[in-house]
Amino acid sequence: MADRAPHDFGKTVINAAALLLVLSYALPYVYLVSTSLKPAADVQQIPPSFFPDGVSLENFATVIGTAGLPNAFLNSAIVAILTTLLSLLIAVPAAYVSALYRRRITVLFLLFALVTRMVPAVSLGVPLFQIMKTLGLLDTTIGLVLAHTSTAVPLALLLMSAFFEGVPKELEEAARMDGCTRFGAFLHIILPLMPSGLAISALFSFIASWNEFLFALLLTSQNSKTAPIVIAEFNSVYGLAWGPMTAAAVLYSLPVILVTLLLQKQIVGGLTFGAVKG
Repeated sequence: MADRAPHDFGKTVINAAALLLVLSYALPYVYLVSTSLKPAADVQQIPPSFFPDGVSLENFATVIGTAGLPNAFLNSAIVAILTTLLSLLIAVPAAYVSALYRRRITVLFLLFALVTRMVPAVSLGVPLFQIMKTLGLLDTTIGLVLAHTSTAVPLALLLMSAFFEGVPKELEEAARMDGCTRFGAFLHIILPLMPSGLAISALFSFIASWNEFLFALLLTSQNSKTAPIVIAEFNSVYGLAWGPMTAAAVLYSLPVILVTLLLQKQIVGGLTFGAVKG
């Protein structure tokens, strides 16, 4: 019993620390939801209240009735889905080759991908604007997808290469001996073993595109404007319309939450990948 008491106390401390950490992340979102449910008169009150005195859906009604917002949500969804698919199409084969056929050039390739993740996005804004202007892709879905893919591919590449490193190379060799081509072994043997890696890479690529603001601000004006830009433009005669902005932000966060919940099993499996290896 004496040995168990310190163990129980340590477990309690760890659980309390974990709870505080979760609350620190959840608190801003709880305040966002709370503000979206406040009546318009309560949103601007000084000092602000954390919880609404009364629940009102007028902010959501304003958002739903805002012209252009449904189209902006649709643009965001199209861009995020296309960016995810294109990023995986490029990153997954590249990560497989880099991880299983390790050479000096592949190490440099992964290092280059890591370096590109360190480059501030704001420094890429003007070059991307000039490139898209030259190609005639300003204010187009394809132009924005290509811009988002340029930042999503390095992340997906690094994530997938870590997963492929845990796959024994003997699996491909056995498949080759049974008559598979190299691409066939990759497609039919190796790739089906990577649901967690694919799910995590797809989720992060989707979130990176879904939440992106700077490139959408620089490269779109009207036709391909995404939801973050429209949300930032909510104004009233008194300045920023905080109520509708928070309501739109809550609605905009729901798809990411739903996708995360749908891929929860794969994400947990990916986070624990290799934990019991060896």
